[in-house]
Amino acid sequence: MFRFAFFAGVFAMTPLVASAEAPPLIPRDVLFGNPDRAGPQISPDGKYIAYLAPDEKNVLQVWVRTTVPPAGKANDKKVTSDEKRGIRQYFWAHDGKHLLYLQDAGGDENFHLFAAELGTGKTRDLTPFTGVRVQGVELDEKHPDTLLVGMNKRNKAAFDMHRVTISTGEEKIDTENPGLVMSWTTDKDFVIRAATAVNAETGGYDLMVREKPGTEWKTIKRWTNEEQGQAAGFGADANTLYVIGNDRTDTLRLTKFDLATSKEEVIAEDKEYDVSGAMIDDKKRIPLAVSFTKARTEWKVLDDSVKDDFAALAKFQRGDFSITSKTTDDTIWVVAYVTDDGPTSYYLYHRDTKKADFLFFNNSKLENTKLAQMEPIQYKAKDGLVVHGYLTKPVGVEAKDLPTVLLVHGGPWARDSWGFSPLTQFLANRGYAVLQVNFRGSTGYGKKFLNAGNREWAGKMHQDLIDAKEWIVKQGVADSKKVAIMGGSYGGYATLVGLTFTPDEFACGVGIVGPSNIVTLLKTVPPYWAPAKALFAKRVGDLEKEEEFLKERSPLSKVNYITKPLLIGQGKNDPRVKVAESDQIVEAMRKNGKPVEYVLYPDEGHGFQRPENRLHFFAVTEQFLAKHLGGRAEAVGDIKGHSGEIK
Repeated sequence: MFRFAFFAGVFAMTPLVASAEAPPLIPRDVLFGNPDRAGPQISPDGKYIAYLAPDEKNVLQVWVRTTVPPAGKANDKKVTSDEKRGIRQYFWAHDGKHLLYLQDAGGDENFHLFAAELGTGKTRDLTPFTGVRVQGVELDEKHPDTLLVGMNKRNKAAFDMHRVTISTGEEKIDTENPGLVMSWTTDKDFVIRAATAVNAETGGYDLMVREKPGTEWKTIKRWTNEEQGQAAGFGADANTLYVIGNDRTDTLRLTKFDLATSKEEVIAEDKEYDVSGAMIDDKKRIPLAVSFTKARTEWKVLDDSVKDDFAALAKFQRGDFSITSKTTDDTIWVVAYVTDDGPTSYYLYHRDTKKADFLFFNNSKLENTKLAQMEPIQYKAKDGLVVHGYLTKPVGVEAKDLPTVLLVHGGPWARDSWGFSPLTQFLANRGYAVLQVNFRGSTGYGKKFLNAGNREWAGKMHQDLIDAKEWIVKQGVADSKKVAIMGGSYGGYATLVGLTFTPDEFACGVGIVGPSNIVTLLKTVPPYWAPAKALFAKRVGDLEKEEEFLKERSPLSKVNYITKPLLIGQGKNDPRVKVAESDQIVEAMRKNGKPVEYVLYPDEGHGFQRPENRLHFFAVTEQFLAKHLGGRAEAVGDIKGHSGEIK
């Protein structure tokens, strides 16, 4: 086992690709270090702004300041004291006295819910149960001292809802999971009355409703295993339920379901793209707007009460906006603007004046940095299916015969979207064209496109990636002999597939927390993934009936075909893709004399959360890519505090 100091000595080098017009190298810590400030949330009464920022030890904490600080005085106050990993998920309690946050241990994803008291700084673990995971937290402004928290305390495979009193820490079970419930929905009285569950027999989804606690659950709607759907929220009356689903249509749409008559009314839909989000008024309990993620995010206003607000927000600056927080009286919104070539900016928007006050950028160092723009693209796959994606070209370099990285998203039931990506900008700055595609099986484009990926791991899903490579080469942008494949999670699997199933297509690969054997992956997923068993059987293959098929689609079965260099990054505590997934393919490659480099992080899980580890891994990555593709590389330097082990 060697530390990085030895590794850096081997691969330290001068840039292999340079241009008089290319911008300076962006330091890794600018892109992968902690933000200056991020994720602002306004308190329910509008008096305070909370946000995430690093402390003196460079650990992300929750900070608070008054909305209007005293003249000439900064009154920012740190209210949490996480010791190592940093906080990334937090929110205000409706009492305005507590900030709530989620944290796990070393990336194990057994999240606990903590409450930090604003006045005293005292922090309490509201879910102090060993080996128990919090999944789902519900709040209600009419019940400011109460939370509904999902926990697998009774059964590791099922999440019951528990009612927790913030001030006292009292906890008791509220609703026991009747089966494979994935999500719960409360009504106007903060009572759980709807649940969306996986149907164990069909692999589809069931929408269940009950009249009140203690009464029988009744299934009011069913989706097949090729459809999706869930409750989006109750209306002001007991019989109105808003639903997002794609039965009787191709794309996810927002509907209004009448529980008394079973009639369903379509409120918003797009014939090509799924509804990606719905904004529902907490008091009136009506939908105000929905979003569709097309080439960029587009909003459709549904209620005139916010029509002028959305029109005003669209004009403030370039970028895609979202409302991330609001006061209880709904007079002030926190709005985030995301752009592809700059930092995220945050504003306080005042609905009465239709004006916005700038709060801060998440990364001020990016303000004067020359960054690349993302260009929406599309191409036809071999079978004629239209695939969408994004191309990012390096700044200051002619986009011709460039070394290129095919960057594959995780999931795979997810998608890439327009906006700032530290990894994309990092690669483009080093001289690579970056191609990101939403291959079949990606979400957002309707159920036909999603289901086109069923049973196509290492099949047509991978062929879409090969077609993407051929497309960018035909455009003249990429050098066919200098294309790397890279990604995390499913993208890590796709990287391994690229080097094993199609060994002549890519010059090298970088795989992060990627499964190497689908069989061992499915046998070792956490118990709380039980509801996903039917989904995996439908979309990937049935472990109980088709083990040989799954082995054939696993990179581990084709290690002998690898001819190109591979870099693997893995978190030792990963609960989804166990460390054995990386260990076994590295062992097999070395046994067969195949070129592989392996970096293991003992304090990480499914991805690298600590900035020191991100800096370390991407230092390794850029040296690896520079060696095998010929891009630019920043000197490694002294990266302190990382836990990376070169295995």
